[in-house]
Amino acid sequence: MKIGLDIMGGDYAPKAIVLGAIAAHQSLNAGEQLVLIGDTEQIKPILAEQGFNPDHFEYVHTDEVIGMGEHPTKAIVQKPNSSIAVGFNLLKEGKIDSFASAGNSGAMLVGAVFSVKTIPGIIRPCLCTILPKIKGGTGLLLDVGANADCKPDILLQFGVLGSLYAENLLQINTPKVALMNIGEEDEKGNMLSMATFPLMKETRLFNFVGNVEGRDLFNDKADVIVCDGFTGNVMLKLAESFYVLTIKKGMKDEFFDRFNYEQYGGSPVLGVNAPVVIGHGISSPLAVKNMVLQSREMITTNLVEKIRIAFK
Repeated sequence: MKIGLDIMGGDYAPKAIVLGAIAAHQSLNAGEQLVLIGDTEQIKPILAEQGFNPDHFEYVHTDEVIGMGEHPTKAIVQKPNSSIAVGFNLLKEGKIDSFASAGNSGAMLVGAVFSVKTIPGIIRPCLCTILPKIKGGTGLLLDVGANADCKPDILLQFGVLGSLYAENLLQINTPKVALMNIGEEDEKGNMLSMATFPLMKETRLFNFVGNVEGRDLFNDKADVIVCDGFTGNVMLKLAESFYVLTIKKGMKDEFFDRFNYEQYGGSPVLGVNAPVVIGHGISSPLAVKNMVLQSREMITTNLVEKIRIAFK
């Protein structure tokens, strides 16, 4: 198993990413190899500083970086030797089994779609995020930013993708899938949700339990909550602020500690032909470690193949 990691992506790259790679290495099993993609001249001094044997990693040297503010499509085309572009080429050629980066998220999405491509039958890939539940355990929210505008059939597919992820990576049997709405009643919502509801109600592709509201994000009414990427991203950013607010207020609370993004690594891109994980731009070494371990789980559970079978 070869897990590709972009060393140049993120606000604190390359040091935070390299430190995260070192931490992840301690949790990997024999035969699980990290491939660091980036400027090796910047990587090796950090390893030496930590007293870490550089032979534990494989390296692919690149000399270009896609900045966080660059236009995703232009950057991928104009910087073919960037760590993100090279990472996706390696993934496409099967030289790595997954690719993760805390860099430009737009470039990661574009790279995923144009290199390993969308699984046949899937209209649009999406991003998902983990939801901590008040009674313990976790759920899933998707889409959280890849598709600001959606159509009903796209949301239906998100339900399938989320259900498969929850079953395989969160170990939830027959996950309860719900549609985010402004009320629980069947007829509530905007045009998108009212058109999506009957599709989900009639499907046998997943266990649909109806509409949920924003206050249901962290309870047990649903394991998987589906929405368009605009709504999901707003809710994700709001939820992330809870942890920051408790720290600023000097509060220590076990539940709100679980809103710390570092615990979950990154957001998987669901619906493409290989495991791809996008990390937070401010990823710390702990977040990078968990992003690597998340990549490993996507490989070991054979999630992509299970999605491919579901959409045949």
